[in-house]
Amino acid sequence: MGLFSKSKPKIKVQSTKKDGFSGWIKCSGCKELIHANELQGNINCCPKCGFHYRITVKQRISLLADKDSFQCLFDDIRPVDALQFEDTEKYPERLKKATEKSHNNEAITVGICKINKRDVALGVLDFSFMGGSMGSVVGERITLLIEHALEKKIPLILVSASGGARMQESILSLMQMAKTSAALAKLSDAKIPYISVLTNPTMGGVTASFASLGDIVVAEPDALIGFAGPRVVEQITKQKLPDKAQKSEFLLEHGMIDCIFKREELKEKISQLLDFMMPVNFLAENAEERLQQLIKMAKK
Repeated sequence: MGLFSKSKPKIKVQSTKKDGFSGWIKCSGCKELIHANELQGNINCCPKCGFHYRITVKQRISLLADKDSFQCLFDDIRPVDALQFEDTEKYPERLKKATEKSHNNEAITVGICKINKRDVALGVLDFSFMGGSMGSVVGERITLLIEHALEKKIPLILVSASGGARMQESILSLMQMAKTSAALAKLSDAKIPYISVLTNPTMGGVTASFASLGDIVVAEPDALIGFAGPRVVEQITKQKLPDKAQKSEFLLEHGMIDCIFKREELKEKISQLLDFMMPVNFLAENAEERLQQLIKMAKK
């Protein structure tokens, strides 16, 4: 064997992990290692620092609605490529990929359900479907849900998670801002409560329309909420934004939102808010039961 000849290493090198993903995640909040099973068992919140990760539409509905009470509405309304839009790929192809990824046919799911036995109209935006962007179908489903709540005289809850208006639909998507806002004005005139729930992230035209028009606007902790992203704002204004600007805690301090609720307490807090906002006759019918629930919560 020559002096400079190579020999095969005696240690076997394994280029890929045998088991694949080990399940350990570095938390985006506290930077500590947490296991995926811990997140799943804690409604996708870090058990160490409470950082709220995004959850699916099904998980959100399960979190808020009474068991097996959700009935989907207006699911037959589907998006079309009215403008024949094409950038790096055609709009129908993007829609197909988004459907496969999210297992939903649009960026919002709407329907009716019960929250602590009270009928409500519920809409949940899906960030995994093209960033939860608001197109014509999103605006139409929200408007129809508002009209349904108006007809049935039941409160409305919309949970937002969106990057804003959908650019593939251009002006048609921007028109949904005015459309949803006008429908909400009718709901307000009828004195029917609307609670807007902002999650991470809620941006762009969604923030500038229905997401900010709730009678009460609540948010999850540390959620990014605004119109343009912080980097875009800094580039345009040439100024450094304050620390934690556009986060829910900053917006609560400056009056843009009304309260911040942790995910684990969201259902009960919304139920309590509706107790104060709903007509007196409903409260009278359920006074004893709700009083016992409030006493129980106060003792915790």
